[in-house]
Amino acid sequence: MAKTGDVLDLASLGVQVEIRRTAEDTDGDLLEFDVVGDARGFLAQPHVHTRQMERLEVIEGVLELRVAGRTHRLAAGQAMEVPPGTVHRQRSGGGAGRVRIQVRPAAITEQFLERLAAMVASGDVTRGGWPRPLAGAALVRDFGDDGHGARPSLRVQKAFAGALLQAASREYVFVDEWDVAAPPEAVFDTLADARTYPTWWRPVYLDVDVDGPPGLGRESSQHFKGRLPYHLHTQSKIVRYDWPSVLAADVDGDLRGHGIWTLTPIPSGTHVRFDWRVHADRRLLRVLTPVLRPMFRWNHNWAIARAMEGLEPYARTAAVSAATPVAPAAGAPGATASS
Repeated sequence: MAKTGDVLDLASLGVQVEIRRTAEDTDGDLLEFDVVGDARGFLAQPHVHTRQMERLEVIEGVLELRVAGRTHRLAAGQAMEVPPGTVHRQRSGGGAGRVRIQVRPAAITEQFLERLAAMVASGDVTRGGWPRPLAGAALVRDFGDDGHGARPSLRVQKAFAGALLQAASREYVFVDEWDVAAPPEAVFDTLADARTYPTWWRPVYLDVDVDGPPGLGRESSQHFKGRLPYHLHTQSKIVRYDWPSVLAADVDGDLRGHGIWTLTPIPSGTHVRFDWRVHADRRLLRVLTPVLRPMFRWNHNWAIARAMEGLEPYARTAAVSAATPVAPAAGAPGATASS
């Protein structure tokens, strides 16, 4: 978080920002900072602050401020306020200058300025002062509701940004739910013990290596496949073990993510919900994700269908076995001599 006195380097945008008063200093009432230099690129384009009033005071140089279609030239010592929701654009009136800006309320403007500094530092802003496509889309997604370019409409900007980020993302989010005619205890034990997967989750799981019985912190390695022509290798670690209701694991390897099994008792047995958030880290998958995303989702659906087919009969058999009394061995407590 920015502090009073911090200087943010926005060289690719033609300026630097000097923080004078932060939201923390003013209990969120305002943010005050100086913009020093000659802004270029998207900073000099018409834009809107949805819920904030902006006051601009020229300390050095000349500022050309266009508000609601009218242009004003402000010299040193002059100031002007821009009401919330008003389209405006500010440019240098000739060379570098210093403009003191206050925004009320402070809202998330500090985070926006810090994001710009991070983008500049990482090369996500061109020399002309324009965000690179994915970085610009992330700006719209994260800050568009508070401030955005005047054209096209915010709705169009958000739709385009969302589509761009989705196409470029290697993240998949799946939620699958179904009912199993077996008690939650048996279903939980089956899901927690990865050693059982090649038996009931066929032909998806080919091999699982586990160093012991299931429990919190237990790690395992998996080798599995779907309908697409590749095999995957992952390592997982149980990070939540709330028997018999919630089981969660972190996964790394060709797929990286987090899975949560949530089990809810119902009259017929157990309602199963599987939340699976995963990134495709294998090189081939990273390259093909934007093109084959629908295929990957189809592949996931096929694999889950195999789980639906195999989980219930396995868990029901396990429940029956657990409920069947086992005769004690001869000589053990409770054993009786035969006549």
